Amino acid sequence: MALTAAPYGLRPINRIDGMPYAGATSQFLIDPAGEGTNLFYGQVVIIGADGYIALSTATGADITTNNLGGANVGAIGVFVGASYINAQGQQIYGQYYPSGTTGVATAYVITDPFVTFQAQLDGSGAQTVLGTNTFFAAVQSTSTGSTQTGNSTSALESTVQTTAAAFRIVGFASTPGDAFTDVLVKFNPSAHSFLNNVGL
Repeated sequence: MALTAAPYGLRPINRIDGMPYAGATSQFLIDPAGEGTNLFYGQVVIIGADGYIALSTATGADITTNNLGGANVGAIGVFVGASYINAQGQQIYGQYYPSGTTGVATAYVITDPFVTFQAQLDGSGAQTVLGTNTFFAAVQSTSTGSTQTGNSTSALESTVQTTAAAFRIVGFASTPGDAFTDVLVKFNPSAHSFLNNVGL
């Protein structure tokens, strides 16, 4: 039962067709001059205008003016780790990318638009939320995550809608009606860059 608010961003579970998610990721460069925000496991990321991976700073509430990748542009996927050289010259493979890290840094991103993710709502979700749309309850930022665990702390909005939004609720990971219901979601087509015909 999900009785306390303990959000964790988006965690991959399986594919929407029921097949297992095999752990495939794509690799993208992070700005070698240093990205200005932390990137945490389970956060949605975009390809910025400079061609580097960056944090999505929209909630996806309408996926037109408030799309995850900017107006009418979708996100590239979900960040699940990074590799970089730290200040001591050590190669690090971690759950998160620390803001301002310079040099060659690689982001590992789940880009498959048909992966189903588990996430927690910021309130209760009854059985009736199945098939509705939701979005981030608050904008992701450099502080919506834990530097100790490396995980996101973002929740999804429990006030769902039938109009277009970033994510479709396709199942439950906790009992419907729990105080902070855990749900299964997938990207809606226009919210993901691979299914969106609008370029950067």
